[in-house]
Amino acid sequence: MGQKVNPNLIRVGPVFNWTSRWFDDRKYKETMLEDYNLRTALMKKLEPAGVSNIEIERSINSVKLTVYVLRPGMVIGRQGTGMDELRKYLASILPKTNGKNAAKLDIRVEPIKEPNLDAYLVAKGISDQLLRRLPAKRVMNQTGMKVMGSGAKGVRIVLAGRIGGAEIGRREKLQQGKVPLSTIRENIVYASVPALTKKGYIGVKVWINRGDK
Repeated sequence: MGQKVNPNLIRVGPVFNWTSRWFDDRKYKETMLEDYNLRTALMKKLEPAGVSNIEIERSINSVKLTVYVLRPGMVIGRQGTGMDELRKYLASILPKTNGKNAAKLDIRVEPIKEPNLDAYLVAKGISDQLLRRLPAKRVMNQTGMKVMGSGAKGVRIVLAGRIGGAEIGRREKLQQGKVPLSTIRENIVYASVPALTKKGYIGVKVWINRGDK
């Protein structure tokens, strides 16, 4: 089970909630595609701020976005100017009716208290270091120590691909502490981020057992 099912998906309900919350029986395909476009645009635009997760909640005439970022000040800007620009940017993506947005847009920015316990930010950090050609073993060991030092019960890091520019792809794995993937009640967060190096594609996967956090 642990090797075949996404650890976040299998824990939806007991541990996590859906990242998109709405019901639209008539326009399901269009609404799902709209959510995908909103997430893709936000992840790209807010990448310098360290965006980790985006939750979308829809009602009849409104779209509520909750953005979890590492540096919220970069998103909000001085006197809220950043939020105004972001709202205009997203309004251009949402569908329009008679020249106006069909739904009211509400954006909330939430700070990430402990980035070393966020699987996406940890995987993104490893990916960025691999792009700078740092030794993979050293990156994995240092990252594992930081995660465990932040209070995690366990961490697992897996790299796969042409690590270090090798001619033949291989798989490197590091695990510290306990990461029981088959236990649904455990608070385990998972993320997969690619490192698109000049020598080829390196997949980065991170599992973090937060325990009670």
